[in-house]
Amino acid sequence: MSPGPPTADPRWARPAFLALLLATGVLYLCNLHASGYANSFYSAAVQAGSQSWKAFFFGSLDAANAITVDKPPAALWPMALSVRLFGLNSWAILVPEVLMGVGTVAVVHASVRRRSGPGAALLAGAVLALTPVAALMFRFNNPDALLALLMAVACHLVVRALEDGRTRWLVWAGVAVGFAFLTKTLQAFLILPALAAVYAVCAPVRPRKRFAQLALATVALVVSGGWWVAVVELWPASSRPYIGGSQNNSFLELTFGYNGLGRLNGDETGSVGGGGGPGGGGRWGETGWDRMFNDDIGGQISWLLPAALILLVAGLVLSRKAGRTDVTRAAFLVWGGSLLTTAVVFSFMAGIFHQYYTVALAPYVAAVTGMGAAALWHRRRETWAALTLAATVTATAAWGYVLLHRTPDYLPWLRWLVLVGGLTAALGLVFAGRAGRRVVLAAAGLGVAASLAGPTAYTLSTVREGHSGSIVTAGPASTGRGGGPGGGGGPQNGTPPGADGNGPSQNGGFPGGGPGQDGFGAPPGADGTTTEAPGRDPRGGGAGMGGLLGGTDVDAEARELLEAGAAGHTWAAAAVGAQNAASYQLATGEPVMAIGGFNGTDPSPTLAQFQQYVKDGRIHYFVSGGGAGAGGGGTGRGGAAGTGAASRITAWVQSHFTHVTAGSVTFYDLTRPTSEN
Repeated sequence: MSPGPPTADPRWARPAFLALLLATGVLYLCNLHASGYANSFYSAAVQAGSQSWKAFFFGSLDAANAITVDKPPAALWPMALSVRLFGLNSWAILVPEVLMGVGTVAVVHASVRRRSGPGAALLAGAVLALTPVAALMFRFNNPDALLALLMAVACHLVVRALEDGRTRWLVWAGVAVGFAFLTKTLQAFLILPALAAVYAVCAPVRPRKRFAQLALATVALVVSGGWWVAVVELWPASSRPYIGGSQNNSFLELTFGYNGLGRLNGDETGSVGGGGGPGGGGRWGETGWDRMFNDDIGGQISWLLPAALILLVAGLVLSRKAGRTDVTRAAFLVWGGSLLTTAVVFSFMAGIFHQYYTVALAPYVAAVTGMGAAALWHRRRETWAALTLAATVTATAAWGYVLLHRTPDYLPWLRWLVLVGGLTAALGLVFAGRAGRRVVLAAAGLGVAASLAGPTAYTLSTVREGHSGSIVTAGPASTGRGGGPGGGGGPQNGTPPGADGNGPSQNGGFPGGGPGQDGFGAPPGADGTTTEAPGRDPRGGGAGMGGLLGGTDVDAEARELLEAGAAGHTWAAAAVGAQNAASYQLATGEPVMAIGGFNGTDPSPTLAQFQQYVKDGRIHYFVSGGGAGAGGGGTGRGGAAGTGAASRITAWVQSHFTHVTAGSVTFYDLTRPTSEN
């Protein structure tokens, strides 16, 4: 195995690194405003957190603290602080996500540079920055951006600990994983087996100390990830918001059920759809070993995945005779083990799964690609290493051709350029041991260009368009993506309003034709004036699911009605489903209660609680229409849709209160009972 990088980097290394970060930042900031409030579900929680410290702490959907989002709140905190400083607008919400993307590139670069040198680090950073799903999620307000950053930090810190055996690095890695748990619960633990096993075997300290260090890291993880959980569980339920997504108002139940084992086996109480078994199809797509390469997901993450797998094997072969504590091999095991464990779980999980989850793989793919390419390049004069480099470029070019062929109308010439360029580069690399330096460098440069051309094109397509809702995808429209629940799957790219109220927006499809857990509503523009009409599938595919997947068109009349009547009430209105409530809240700036949480199926509030709120004058209006919990298909935590708490509340309101119309929306004035009552 080649030694580590030189003690002093070449003069070009630092300027090149800074240029990489600058280019990543500029790329991700480009056209950022077009996404408006992006996922209005989380944007509403960010707005609430900027208005109320209690809502900030719990991750409440509204400043009056009726119910939380169905995740822990760590991902909301940076955005809420930004909105407190700069006001509610698209940039204040999304720029922190961009900074997380730049930070992730910097972490991967730093880790690869320490073991494989600045050239490998630049390649790894470029691979990460140009991964389409990374360009999507580091410009979006779902929790995945912070999760990817923290997972990369954890891997980097474990590799640092493997270098010198210092306890502090391992403890800080535990802290990173703990905060990742507060970002997206158990997904943060997917890489723990790989990290712990590698350190237990390869650390340069005695066995007793290794296990003592791992114990301390576990304590750090539990403390950093558990303090918030302990506070929530010990806080009297009567004085905190309901834990959204749970059936029993318990964060632990949410963690180990809906957001835990349910994601693996598909048994998710309250979900709007189930998964398919191994090799089978379901609302979340087919599961199986090839899931990361299929029509729904391949274009998001898999461009360099074949290369990463080949280079991982090559790196381990190169280091097979190294000592137990060889750090370069350990680095391959840390990053490669994290890649394999996460990819395997993603491939076979039967529960809720969306294409954008694969951003978690991007740092691992990038790091393994950079380290593996550098390791083979150092040995390129050996025939087997030259042939492996050539095979890697060939496989990458061929797979790039396949992925580009799945969108035949998008730059049809590019797939041939990638294929021909990659094969030409591979031919040059075959003779790397005997050809002149200029020829070899030209072949290597051509190979890198051919390998990155496809993902770069998809990334540029991604940043050119706004993205809204939660089920978003990177790249151009793909013929492989399924249609939505409203009908036959309309065009991939809808045109709901962006930050300026008229910009384009791209929304992803649903594998298998089903809706996603996170909803599909487009947000209002940055001025809070418009969103999509109730229940409308923004791709033109049909009616959607009654507000679960589409937001609400908050026109001027509706907004004025709610704003004028907000004084003296805790909530300006109540609406079934979080996407509906979020749209009204973002448009008016007033708290709006999300009955039933995200899916409209959480048993909060109960009918009795809602009736008491109305009696006390705490809610002014009830918004007609709503999510799945209001009726019409699917099962939920409160029972079958149409018989749960949201449906009972809807029926009670409609039979007891006067309705008024504002614009195209019907509201029920909860301060005006009908004459029959």
